[in-house]
Amino acid sequence: MKRILVIALFLASFSAFAQNAKDKQAILNLLERQRTDWNKGDVEAFMQGYEKSDSLLFVGKSGPTYGWQKTLDNYKKGYPDKSAMGFLVFGIKKVDFLKPDVAFVLGSWNVKREKDELKGYFTLLIKKIKGEWKVVVDHSS
Repeated sequence: MKRILVIALFLASFSAFAQNAKDKQAILNLLERQRTDWNKGDVEAFMQGYEKSDSLLFVGKSGPTYGWQKTLDNYKKGYPDKSAMGFLVFGIKKVDFLKPDVAFVLGSWNVKREKDELKGYFTLLIKKIKGEWKVVVDHSS
């Protein structure tokens, strides 16, 4: 009986690990798509990685912004064209699962432009919504 219990626990933990690995890769793929879209100068495509909701929270140097559309508008105002958007690189430091459908991401960002360079760190709360991982909170500094 103990042997069956040990095997069952092992299989359950292996299954959870495999699921986490699959979901972690899906999150990394989401971030890579965003980075690629940014580098194409396509802020609208970049924003598809965010939950399209009024409850989306973006916190930047100007404070909190609520809502997908307002966040998009702010991006467009701050980065009006491809030249202003520059070339984005992410450095993902950590992806931790808080729940099976909620992950915390810590990373760095770097934008190189012709005349300057911007850089900082971000924390993201990413949630699996209808089978897709979406950013629901972004704190970038």
